[in-house]
Amino acid sequence: MKIILFANTDWYLYNFRLSLSKALRSKGHEVILVSPPGRYGKLLEREGFTWIAIKMNRRSLNPWGEIQTILRLVSLYKRQAPDIVHHFTIKCVIYGSIAATFARVPSKINAVTGLGYIFTSDCLYAKILRIIVKIILRFVLSGKKTILILQNPDDVKIFLKNKLIAPKKVKLIRGSGVDINRYRPKFRCKKENFQVLLATRLLWDKGIREYVEAAKILKAEDKKVDFLMAGSIDRGNPDSISQEKINKWEENGFIIPLGHVDKMEELLAKVDIVTLPTTYGEGVPKILLEAAACGLPIVATDVPGCREIVSNGENGFLVPPKNPEALANAIRLLIDDENRCMTMGREGRKKILAEFDERIIIKQTLDVYKEIMPEF
Repeated sequence: MKIILFANTDWYLYNFRLSLSKALRSKGHEVILVSPPGRYGKLLEREGFTWIAIKMNRRSLNPWGEIQTILRLVSLYKRQAPDIVHHFTIKCVIYGSIAATFARVPSKINAVTGLGYIFTSDCLYAKILRIIVKIILRFVLSGKKTILILQNPDDVKIFLKNKLIAPKKVKLIRGSGVDINRYRPKFRCKKENFQVLLATRLLWDKGIREYVEAAKILKAEDKKVDFLMAGSIDRGNPDSISQEKINKWEENGFIIPLGHVDKMEELLAKVDIVTLPTTYGEGVPKILLEAAACGLPIVATDVPGCREIVSNGENGFLVPPKNPEALANAIRLLIDDENRCMTMGREGRKKILAEFDERIIIKQTLDVYKEIMPEF
């Protein structure tokens, strides 16, 4: 069979779906990867896959430009004639499904990996856009051989409550899993400085403000701790943090910005705590899976997605969103108790082995392929 995987960045395909692509190929299927152009496309080709770059602006809402993107997808799908298309993120789900319908692709698998800005923001623009997106989603998810994969129970409830899809067409698969051999616990000696890491896209709704405020609180107490921040500025996102703001935080000694990090396993081997104080829900955050696999305690907000990974008080702490004091308190508990750090790290590793090993997630995903196309 010929299978197309379409995502909004080549980085996503390489970091989150490369193992799935290899699993599909190992079963004898032809796998084609599609995304907007980027530097990871060459890495996908180096892995032996056909990668096709398609022009698409992730944040644009220009009607003519968006129609052109859909037409390009229709042409691509007609030319490649896949048996199954697998779309990731809301925009790819919508555009890819419309294109697949016009191109008469037999089967569609749609994966929404978190509800994103449109569903989480309270601004008027997002609220208006949300109404439009819901109408479109009801249409594109209604096809006969169409299945929707969601990553956490909260998102499932939202889709069903809004009647965006029939219950029988929804599958819950918690994230993309983690390579337990690549991400392994490392022995840690007690260091003079604890290192806390936030690794995410540098958007305000990822809890960056709360992270910096927590750093201010603990540094004012003269705690020996470094606050690292890994990630890139998302210039196409209206919620993006400016480089000037990051520079100011660095100058004041609140954070140590690392920029984009390719080899996350090497960075995780050097830090003591990982945090994600995201304001709204996530799918299932990959960084938290990787941190737990590396035997690190986690401090995250009590929101959809994070709750799937963090068992409060066992492998980390869940704190209220938009609450830097609570975030600082949880980090302080770990800084002051190295044994608790180690115990929580071990519990996190156990949870990953039992529930989030990527082999488990890939098997669940392949089962969806079999369900939608029995001859798979």
